[in-house]
Amino acid sequence: MNTQAFESYESQVRSYCRNFPAVFTTAKGPFLYDEDGKEYIDFFCGAGGLNYGHNPDAIKEKVIEYLQSDGVMHSLDMYTAPKREFIEYYEEKILKPRGLPYKLQFAGPTGTNAVEAALKLARKVKKRTNVFAMMGAFHGMTLGSVALTTDASSRAGAGVPLTNVTHIPAPYMFPELDTIKYMETLLTDDHSGVDKPAAIILETVQADGGINPFDVEWLRRVRQLCDEHDILMIVDDIQAGCGRTGWFFSFERAGIVPDIVTQSKSIGGYGMPLALVLLKPELDIWGPGEHNGTFRGFQLSIVAAKAGLELMLEERVEEKVRSQEKILARYMDEIKALCPDKIKTRGIGFMWGVDFWRFDKDGAMSKKVLDICFRNGLIVERVGRGNTVVKVFPELLIDEETLCKGLDILKESIQEAISQ
Repeated sequence: MNTQAFESYESQVRSYCRNFPAVFTTAKGPFLYDEDGKEYIDFFCGAGGLNYGHNPDAIKEKVIEYLQSDGVMHSLDMYTAPKREFIEYYEEKILKPRGLPYKLQFAGPTGTNAVEAALKLARKVKKRTNVFAMMGAFHGMTLGSVALTTDASSRAGAGVPLTNVTHIPAPYMFPELDTIKYMETLLTDDHSGVDKPAAIILETVQADGGINPFDVEWLRRVRQLCDEHDILMIVDDIQAGCGRTGWFFSFERAGIVPDIVTQSKSIGGYGMPLALVLLKPELDIWGPGEHNGTFRGFQLSIVAAKAGLELMLEERVEEKVRSQEKILARYMDEIKALCPDKIKTRGIGFMWGVDFWRFDKDGAMSKKVLDICFRNGLIVERVGRGNTVVKVFPELLIDEETLCKGLDILKESIQEAISQ
């Protein structure tokens, strides 16, 4: 394996390659292949950027067709045919059937761009600087979004104070604490010392925080709290969205309508860079160009995004995920039974975590599991406090045989790690 170019010339900031020591060359569906021809089942899926797998034919054909037609590739935010077709499709097929009133803002190519835009807009609308975010959250790595993020190593890279955010204990952290009442107290007690926020931002399922789904009733109470106190509710659906939980929007299961929603990752359909901010029309008080970016609305991404939505609807992905969730849940129960006093599992849809916190708090056991999985042909990631949680993120179009094969590798790898 020749990695000299990477090790000699690429920055030390590289991370995933340290866990997956192979040079990858091709990929198809749920599989990755390295230079030696070894096949890996991909339960990482680009950290949620590849919900529909690697190189799905239905999207690839549209991308190639557009390239061969000499279609416009770069246009900033000028009017283009692909953008018009995407907006019309998104409104007619995604938003209107769900009764959602949103306008679309093309914020730039990555999730953190969408979060930054959402923060700027919320503060502009409400004329307040503070924002409430959850402990355990991950919202991005640029200064505004990393101020929301609570992972210590991510925050350490900022190099400046990270301010204008109040972090609220996530509901799973202290079961005895009513976190909604806690926020209510911060808002109403004139001795709380906390400024009223412009917005509350949250992931309905904390992904990098360790795969923690938030309770439906808790989400509804947050919506009510925001309504009662004139606060915007922002849902970061960058990783949990696009069908990952069994609903296109992860908040649908709670029957709520956030004021602002951020999307990226799999909204690009093909692993293409695209980010959206969905906002209620009355919040659209931007001046022209007040938030911009050279690559907002990259045309090839928009072509792939529309094809991805078409594929998602044609394949009835939401129903498929809710149905096959039972397979994942069954395997998670079997994995937990391997060492019930020390292993915890949790998740929803096609996003699950196996928590080894009770083995150690520095991630040694989870790293051992990850390494054995990789050796056995399965790619998984680690997340959560101390990276103690193995994250299980299969593609949403995976066939049942491959899904079970990957879960068997995971289970056997955990058993081997425990026996060692």
